[in-house]
Amino acid sequence: MIRAATIADAPALRQIYNHYIEQTVVSFEEIALTNETMAARLALVEDADLPWLVAQDEAGALLGYAYASPWKARAAYRHSVEITVYLAPQHAGNGVGSALYQALFAALRTRAVHAAVACIALPNEHSVALHEKFGMRKVAHFSEVGYKFGRWLDVGYWQYIFPSE
Repeated sequence: MIRAATIADAPALRQIYNHYIEQTVVSFEEIALTNETMAARLALVEDADLPWLVAQDEAGALLGYAYASPWKARAAYRHSVEITVYLAPQHAGNGVGSALYQALFAALRTRAVHAAVACIALPNEHSVALHEKFGMRKVAHFSEVGYKFGRWLDVGYWQYIFPSE
């Protein structure tokens, strides 16, 4: 089931995300988040009238989440968003990410969103494949812009332009 996230989801969202902070180079953050920090991030997305979605199983456990946030603060960027998806590690590769992005893209089509961008730490073939499955194309590659776990990391940007209706 896909639904809108609530502040009550902050502990589960934090648990999913902290795995990526502590165990991977997918996130360039290095300090695990608190429940309060995750709740504040969720509130910022809600305040921007953008979607933050969660996937949950029949028992109510969160399997992952996806959201859109303002891409840049300046007014001319108001029709562009940055999107991201994170899955509980045990649920990667079983369609949860695709289901979340399908719902996220549908929600963005109902808003005044013109462009979506995604920043991907490279290499990350699974994330690249997911984003390209939804029509995103690579538009930039930055070499060695992050440093985590003793190594330099590249990032790429993927972009999707929503068709005018």
